[in-house]
Order: sequence, then C-alpha cells, then structure tokens
Amino acid sequence: MAVPSAVQRCAPAAGTLALLLIGQPGWARKPDPIPPSAPAISDQVAMARVPTDLLAEPGLQLVLDRRQRQLMVLENGQLKRRFPAAVGTVGWETPAGRHRVLEKTAHPVWQHPANGRNVAPGAANPLGSRWIGFYRDCHGRNGWDGERHLQISGCTVAGFHGTPHRWTVGRAVSHGCVRLYEENVQELFDLVEVGTPVTVLP
Repeated sequence: MAVPSAVQRCAPAAGTLALLLIGQPGWARKPDPIPPSAPAISDQVAMARVPTDLLAEPGLQLVLDRRQRQLMVLENGQLKRRFPAAVGTVGWETPAGRHRVLEKTAHPVWQHPANGRNVAPGAANPLGSRWIGFYRDCHGRNGWDGERHLQISGCTVAGFHGTPHRWTVGRAVSHGCVRLYEENVQELFDLVEVGTPVTVLP
C-alpha cells in the first residue's frame, strides 16, 4: 500500500518491513546505557572540522558534525547559525557524505517502523512539527539499536526533525535521523529549500 508523502518514518520509509526481534534466541541482552550528551563547544572549535572546500562554496549549506553533535548553517562559507543535534546511535549512524535536502514537510505524520501505526501531528509525534529529509536508500538495515534488535527490509530515510524528547538532543540515540530542538528545526525549515547541500561529517 502506498504511503502518502506527508507520512514520514525515521528511519524506515514507505513500502518497508520492519521486524522487532525481541526475545529471539541469540538476540537477548540488556538495553545499552543512555549515551552521554556532547560537551558544549565554541564556534571556533565547531568550524575547525569543516572541510576547507566547503568554506569556499557560495550560498547556504548545512554541515552536520556527528562527532561533536552540532549542525552548522553556513552562508558563503561563514557560520550563520549553529544548533545542537541528536544523531544516529552506534550501528545506526546518520549517513556520512554529501547529500541535498530532498523534501520538506510541516506537521508531518509519523509511521511506527514496527507496526505501521500512524501518529498524527501534535505533541506526541516523534518528528515534532517539521521534517527535512536529505537521505534515502533501499538496502534495508539490520542491527541492535541500543534497546532491541531491529531488522528493516526495504527503504530507509534520514532527515532533520523536531522531537518531544528534548533530553535526547546532543546525544547519539536515533535510528539515523537528526533530532533538533523544536524552535531550532522551525528556524531551519524556513532557512533551507529543496536542493540545499547537506554534508554529514563522520
């Protein structure tokens, strides 16, 4: 069944099959401890990891530093804004490389990756009020996510979005998406457009 474009799954995408393998022989283990939050850093430290060729690029671009858990908005090579970010956990890392904004959705519907249940826009929606997708592949995923073994057959997506769980921002806790504070993702949504370059540093 086709899923409307406004429906977002982070990380599984439309047409996927996700299986939670809980209590299966060989998969039983205790949940991992919650990863620590990234320490506060200065603009100078944040910019030090940005590749020099990106600093020469004109226009607006986004640079996500997974290690520092910082999202930088650059304009003509200069730092315009910087936001703390939650990134993918071990085994579900946010995809490194050079990408572009693929889609923007205000008030997205979230679809649960395991049971397919839709969560309407509102305070309980794990995506918050904004979705900015920048990555998609159809290779499937398979691995421990810190709490359980999750197997996804089909396509996965990654993007920037809000979250009702503010404590997670600054930690490596997602299935590949980038969680931002609600006020920050709303600002980012207004700054970017489809096609805006996105670089994810490992």
